[in-house]
Amino acid sequence: MGSRKLFQSAALVLLGSTLLLTGCGGAGNSATKESVQANKTALKTLTIGLKADPPSLDPMSSTSLYDRYVQNSVYDKLFDLDENGKIIPMLATSYEVSPDGRMYTLKIKEGVTFQDGTKFDAEAVKFNLDRYREEGSKRKGELKFVTDVKVVNPTTVQIMLQKPFSPLISIFTDRSGMMVSPEAVKKSGKDFLNNPVGSGPYKFVEHVKGDHVTLKKNEKYWNGEVKLDTINYKVFTNQTAAVQNLRSGMLDIVDELPVKEIPGLEKDEKFAVAAKANMGYQGLHLNVTKEPFTNKYLRQAVDRAIDREAVVKVLFDGYGLPARTPFSPGSLAHGESDTVKKPDDREIKALLEKGGKPEGFSFTLQIATSPANEQFGAVLQNMLKKYNIDMKLEKVEYGTMLENGDNGNFQALQLGWSGRLDPDQNIYDFHVTEAPNNKSRLSNPEVDQLLSDARSELDEQKRKALYDKAMAILQDEAPYIYIYHNYDKFGLSKKVKGFTYVPDGIIRTAKLDKE
Repeated sequence: MGSRKLFQSAALVLLGSTLLLTGCGGAGNSATKESVQANKTALKTLTIGLKADPPSLDPMSSTSLYDRYVQNSVYDKLFDLDENGKIIPMLATSYEVSPDGRMYTLKIKEGVTFQDGTKFDAEAVKFNLDRYREEGSKRKGELKFVTDVKVVNPTTVQIMLQKPFSPLISIFTDRSGMMVSPEAVKKSGKDFLNNPVGSGPYKFVEHVKGDHVTLKKNEKYWNGEVKLDTINYKVFTNQTAAVQNLRSGMLDIVDELPVKEIPGLEKDEKFAVAAKANMGYQGLHLNVTKEPFTNKYLRQAVDRAIDREAVVKVLFDGYGLPARTPFSPGSLAHGESDTVKKPDDREIKALLEKGGKPEGFSFTLQIATSPANEQFGAVLQNMLKKYNIDMKLEKVEYGTMLENGDNGNFQALQLGWSGRLDPDQNIYDFHVTEAPNNKSRLSNPEVDQLLSDARSELDEQKRKALYDKAMAILQDEAPYIYIYHNYDKFGLSKKVKGFTYVPDGIIRTAKLDKE
């Protein structure tokens, strides 16, 4: 393959949100009460409602969408996405790929410092990429083919690969590309997740578990003026309550609107709605190492009994796309394998017969504690009941549910994925043997080989053919039941200025302002 270059062009367009006005400041002892009031400096604070608490603010250990909301304000990445879903430079200004596809040379931006005052340079890039490849890192699978990272000079890094790896630059637009302060990691050790330091537009202040995360302006941000003084991420597991707080002015942005609230907000001149399809999906992990889902036919029966079109209509009034794969429209891997069909009673009864449970069976699905998740579970419950499949619902705190997924402490688990640009990032870590997000614990050598080949293939048509073959096997194995592709449904006050929707669904705050 010939060399390729990506050059920095326009300034980055970032998403965001904005907040309330409060007063602070003071005057000398002789000042009157009136003069003190006049000299107070108004602070701009933005409050964003999040559906769940962020479990980890360290990109190395993070697996949650809600972490990413906060992380994108604290950390800059090597590359980012624009409003069209295209890769753009950020801390890396350009890159070249060797003809054999096994060496990437990145040019690093000069004049950037971390929030603790330490310098960002090529050594910091190497530190981060080496750290993300350590044992136990959630990023290790994403960087599996990286064999070495070399510092050429303070502004140049070379990344050596075992073999060509098509998703690499795309991966650097997310957590594997987030640059943390090496000195802060050395200082905090394992507690860095509670003391995050990056080079982003906002500095970490505090995280009160289950309630809020507070950030303050980075006064020395390299990428333009930061207009807000404070950002407060407030946890609202009840989205209807979040909308009420949006209407009252206590929140400026809500990360997920209930569908029933969208028409009212769209008609209200004080608010705006951003409802667009993103790259993610939702569904169920079935633990193939625990009964009853050691039996493939029983997994298939659950998969075939779900009416995906009805789920989208009942729960989202069309703000979702029925799915059978992790590849949303626009992905190079999207195709006929994502076509859904109505449940076939005869097929499902035959699968129950093959699985040795002609009279049906029962299992427990773990779901997060929000009303929206409960409603989702109830809809699926009713669909399965028709076939004497008794699905019990167990409400579990979101962070605990992630731990249960990692430990295999479940029969079925409702977890989705917020989606990434490259198809590899939406499938590899979820289905390859012992990969970090393979919560279903599937081990299929043919799937492993196909997905490994796909991430090394540079030709897009050949990559798609490999994904098609892998999906045929995965739809037969049914370790994960894909149900729908996500829509982002943001609600925001029109006092918020500078908001731009980016299709990875992350609210970026660097360019936000508030009236």
